[in-house]
Amino acid sequence: MTVAPARLAAFREDLEQARQARDVTVVVVTKFHPAALVRELAAAGHRDFGENRHPEARDKAVGLAGLGLTWHFLGQLQRKKARQVAAYADVLHSIDSIELVETLEGGASPHERPVRDALVQVNLTDDPGRGGVEPASLEALAERVAASPALRLRGVMAVAPLDEEPGRAFERLATHAERVRRLDASADWISAGMSADWREALQHGATHLRIGTAITGNRPAGG
Repeated sequence: MTVAPARLAAFREDLEQARQARDVTVVVVTKFHPAALVRELAAAGHRDFGENRHPEARDKAVGLAGLGLTWHFLGQLQRKKARQVAAYADVLHSIDSIELVETLEGGASPHERPVRDALVQVNLTDDPGRGGVEPASLEALAERVAASPALRLRGVMAVAPLDEEPGRAFERLATHAERVRRLDASADWISAGMSADWREALQHGATHLRIGTAITGNRPAGG
């Protein structure tokens, strides 16, 4: 038994005091942690879990399939593995190109292919090599996701740059989120904020917080 359930309860209390009058989904990030930790948190009533690495995510999702969990894939989606990820991940947080959307539409017939919730990842840095679509191309990608038979447009996702005050970055993300909502009013999710900056993300409209160490603790030795 770990202390993760107690940390989860404490985080929920902090969130309840900090959040505004809206629903907030806490995605517990369990990368490098064993499936047993997920079981503990599920037994404590938690249902949303996030992973960044395909093999580890797949193994946990398949091994814990009977628990009725929602799996969020948070890492960069490689096109050669995208359809494998979509086979088990309920929510894809990192859609960043039209080519990736086209890849996800391939393979199985429309009748067999699962429709996955999707967030468009926005690059909040000046580095084009970072994950996410450039803001200038946001509408074009969001429209393509909305038209896809394989995806359900839910909103936007971003990671705050390391060299910037997170509140400023999340303020820009909120503006980008509004641009997407103009295309589809139901695409109102904002995936932002991690253990160190979730309060700033919450202040700027985050609906989904990606929380790792604040709940799970440090990764196991060798992870």
